[in-house]
Amino acid sequence: MNKRTIVALMCAIATFICYIDRVNISVAIIPMTEEFGWSGTTKGFVLSSFFIGYMAAMLPTGWLANKFGGRVLMGVALAGWSLFTVLTPIAAGISLTALIVTRILMGVGESASFPAVYNLLARWFPKPERSRAAAMNLTGIPLGTIFALSTSGWLVTHYGWHSVFYAFGALGLAFSLVWFWLVRARPSAHPHITEEERALLAPLEADIGTTPATVPWKYLFSHSAVWALVVNHFCANWTLYLMLSWLPSYFRDVQHMSIEGSGLFSILPWVSQFVVGNASAHVADNMIARGWRVTHVRKIMQCTGLGGGAVFLLFASQAATPGIALFTMCGALGIGSLCWAGFASNHLDIAPRHADVLWSISNTAGTLPGIIGVMATGILLDLTGGYTATFIVAAAINVGGAIVWLIWGTGERIVD
Repeated sequence: MNKRTIVALMCAIATFICYIDRVNISVAIIPMTEEFGWSGTTKGFVLSSFFIGYMAAMLPTGWLANKFGGRVLMGVALAGWSLFTVLTPIAAGISLTALIVTRILMGVGESASFPAVYNLLARWFPKPERSRAAAMNLTGIPLGTIFALSTSGWLVTHYGWHSVFYAFGALGLAFSLVWFWLVRARPSAHPHITEEERALLAPLEADIGTTPATVPWKYLFSHSAVWALVVNHFCANWTLYLMLSWLPSYFRDVQHMSIEGSGLFSILPWVSQFVVGNASAHVADNMIARGWRVTHVRKIMQCTGLGGGAVFLLFASQAATPGIALFTMCGALGIGSLCWAGFASNHLDIAPRHADVLWSISNTAGTLPGIIGVMATGILLDLTGGYTATFIVAAAINVGGAIVWLIWGTGERIVD
């Protein structure tokens, strides 16, 4: 296994832990709601509080990644968010306010994850490999979600809802030590890199640089390609956060499944995302290697992902049986994962030297669905008594994002 693969794998594991710590509450929230007597609106506020801290710290952590490198930032962040995961059940026992504050601080810790990863990917992977590198990291999302959903229900059933936070938080604390041991910030800093890899990556490191660069904030915020990326991060994440936070509750409340069953039944859509997302990344990199313009590849992947996802979301709004509901969820997340080779790789195309900062900019907007969308779902559930309206809204947002990307998206580098 070469060192670039090790870096990508370690990033994927960090993202995996990031998401098991983020997703476990979507299962644990069911018995927590029953124990504390929360309404749908309160439940939505608890779920969304994480994203308040996540969004508020996104730009600062992007700057920190650019200044100090992804290795240091990720190691510190891993330890931080894992600690607040462990503290979640303790805070819940104190008061709702304490729980909200703890989840906000956990969000602050996790906000550093992707800027740190993109800082490393920009320095370790040349252009024809970036879709696959980004996709390998993003596999931590469905795999972490699958693991959390498949084990959280079992842990809740056998050991109580507190156990999921203790177990997963301890795992993250242990991995933070492994991270510092194995990962290096850049190729030239790695003590065991081969001469072949050094020769491959030397031009990239010379292009990206090994010292912090002045971030052209004004230029980035004024460029149409950046705003297309910002809008599409928001649109793609609307469906992602809807599924992350509410899918187990949907199968429990609408399809009348048990807590353990709702967690297990929620797994297949994430399997679909894992398979299709990685396949699309390989296809995209092969297209680029064969001479396709990066802009065309990114537009094909992004628009197909958002448009196809919208179709399945509309079907989901009319799903009458658990089987049909499962099929539509698999379709929405599966075809939607073509966006991995669309907007999610685009930061490395248009501003590789500042990909960490650019991710923090776009993901600030990408976090809004975790606050607005998750809370709006709780409010809509109280108002309408069902999920139909939430799926229709998500489909409309997908279509809007595809239109913006088709007009203003680009794969050309916009800044040195």
